[in-house]
Amino acid sequence: MLTILGFAMIATFLVLIMTKKMSPIAALVLIPALFCVAVGQGAQLGDYVIEGVGTLAPTAAMLMFAIVYFGVMIDVGLFDPIVRGILRFCKADPMRIVVGTALLAAIVSLDGDGSTTFMITVSAMYPLYKRLKMSLVVMTGVAATANGVMNTLPWGGPTARAATALKVDAADIFVPMIPALAVGLLAVILLAFVLGRRERKRLGMLTLDEALVTETVLVGAGGGDRLTKAPNGGGTGSGTGSGTSTGSGTSTGGVDDDEEEEEFKGLDPNRSTLRPKLYWFNAGLTVALLAAMILELMPIPVLFLLGAALALTVNFPHMPDQRARIAAHADNVLNVSGMVFAAAVFTGVLTGTGMVEHMADWLVGAIPDGMGPHMAVVTGLLSLPLTYFMSNDGFYFGVLPVLAEAGAAHGVSPLEIARASIAGQPLHMSSPLVPAVYVLVGMAKVEFGDHTRFTVKWAVLTSLVVLGAGILFGII
Repeated sequence: MLTILGFAMIATFLVLIMTKKMSPIAALVLIPALFCVAVGQGAQLGDYVIEGVGTLAPTAAMLMFAIVYFGVMIDVGLFDPIVRGILRFCKADPMRIVVGTALLAAIVSLDGDGSTTFMITVSAMYPLYKRLKMSLVVMTGVAATANGVMNTLPWGGPTARAATALKVDAADIFVPMIPALAVGLLAVILLAFVLGRRERKRLGMLTLDEALVTETVLVGAGGGDRLTKAPNGGGTGSGTGSGTSTGSGTSTGGVDDDEEEEEFKGLDPNRSTLRPKLYWFNAGLTVALLAAMILELMPIPVLFLLGAALALTVNFPHMPDQRARIAAHADNVLNVSGMVFAAAVFTGVLTGTGMVEHMADWLVGAIPDGMGPHMAVVTGLLSLPLTYFMSNDGFYFGVLPVLAEAGAAHGVSPLEIARASIAGQPLHMSSPLVPAVYVLVGMAKVEFGDHTRFTVKWAVLTSLVVLGAGILFGII
């Protein structure tokens, strides 16, 4: 019964948010509360929620101060050179912009933190997508999938969890998987190319005035920039303000001139918050912060708390300026932290009622005995839905040891099981149980349901490419 109710709760949640019948925060709170009562454990709901909140509180704290930190770094101009570099590569070609999104997300993912990746990627690419009226779900989908492939780095989390759960060396899991993961990353870049070509076909081949190409997106809408159609293009001008429908069936929405100008003031190269004399201090602080994260010198929430406090104090020594910067990023902080605490209700009920355990046991028990010698492949396939519907901790520490034991009975190495288990990470990064995805959709101003509808199919395909490459190369 708990198995059926568990799947029913997840399905109900996904249907409601994808059809926009409920907001993600409301669905994350009310649906599990209803199902908790349905299984006869309503009296324990408070305990489950408090336990879930306690588990996710460090993540919420990390996201809150990370948003403030990177928001300040954006304000003071740390990432302006990155934006200009991307502009030089992308110009105003939608295909190049989408490919640039994939490359930027993959590169920034080297720090091992999804939230950081999404904050930097969206901050750099959002103005381009808005100015050219490109589909924002293309940006979030490509960024999430690229980050999912790179999330398999030993310091990213899943590989370390798999190594700990099966008592093997993380390097023995990751290093042999590099060729398969490289193929997965190439698949993401190819996907970006295809989606970019589709956006180019929809919008036309657009060009910006070459004299302004390095600053057009950085300057507000009234700055004299011009967006024109190339001779071979279809496309649209920049000042129409009309909504455009994406190829995926979601709308990018219309933006009038006043709204558009407001959207683009954030990266004005003449903004008052710039601190060019402190550029190298801010760059050094950011590198030191990321290095400390990778080396695990302190818990990540503590690092971002200290980093945000130091960044605010040095860059904005006057109290009114500090309050203004905090207020400027308050919306993102509230939206993301609120979503994380709402997700704590969902995960708390799912775990506390025993639904996760029963669902995992049912899935493992449903595997035919004849599949024993192929448990590595089975593990790879199961990693897609299981890491989407439950946390990485739940999968790697609860389910993976059972799968490894079943494989060992048929002579399958725990290392093969571990390698296969990370194949589902491209899909996992768009799970509603991953706090970082709310940073992505929140900063990009994309509905979570729209992101899910667009991204899941491409993320599944990328995961299968990684798994297939692992099998083809004899790694799995």
